[in-house]
Amino acid sequence: MNVDEFLLRYAAAERNFPDIDLSYVDLQEANLVNLNLTGANLSYADLREARLGKANLSKANISYANLSETILWGADLSEANLYQAQLREADLTGAKLIKTSLEKTQLIKACLSGCNLKNANLSHAIIFEANFRPNQNQQTDLTDAILVEADLSYTNFSGAILEQANFEKAKLCHAIFGVSGLGVLSSEQSYNTNLSGVNFKDADLSYADFSGANLSDANLRGADLTRTILTNANLNRAMMPDGTIHD
Repeated sequence: MNVDEFLLRYAAAERNFPDIDLSYVDLQEANLVNLNLTGANLSYADLREARLGKANLSKANISYANLSETILWGADLSEANLYQAQLREADLTGAKLIKTSLEKTQLIKACLSGCNLKNANLSHAIIFEANFRPNQNQQTDLTDAILVEADLSYTNFSGAILEQANFEKAKLCHAIFGVSGLGVLSSEQSYNTNLSGVNFKDADLSYADFSGANLSDANLRGADLTRTILTNANLNRAMMPDGTIHD
């Protein structure tokens, strides 16, 4: 099926296109909301500024695709392959990214508020200035996420669920993990970021803000804590940069 036929069928209210091959196609600014693309091949596709809200892209191959400024709010990308995809300024608010491969993906200035990233692989991803803040009481879930060597500078993680996340050798300078990044929230939204057991081994945490965060049992061995803000942070049993255990 070529792209023209696909768009005609979509315009005729067809929504189910599982396993379709749309690799290398140009779908810039296409309106494709509520679409079923389970298992589809979208590798190398140009989806800049497309609207894919509520789309089902689970298990799809979206590697090397360009999704800059694409709207993906509420989309299901579980187990999808987004290896080296371009998602600059994409809106992934409330998206499901469980077990999604985001290795080497560019998520610069992307909105990831309220996403479920359980067991997602973001190793070597560039997530500079992305936003992980809670969205309408829904927290971003990065439980067990792999963020090894990812560039997360200036990223706001306030209120995100980060238990057992792996930030080894990640670049987190000026990142915000503390309550200061939450702004003015209602009492129901008053999250303190839980970083218990998180691996920050050899990570660059210079100028990062962990005020009020829970870092109990975290691994900070070899981490750069230059001018890091740890006001009211819980460091019980945390391994410090020199290898000692904090009382």
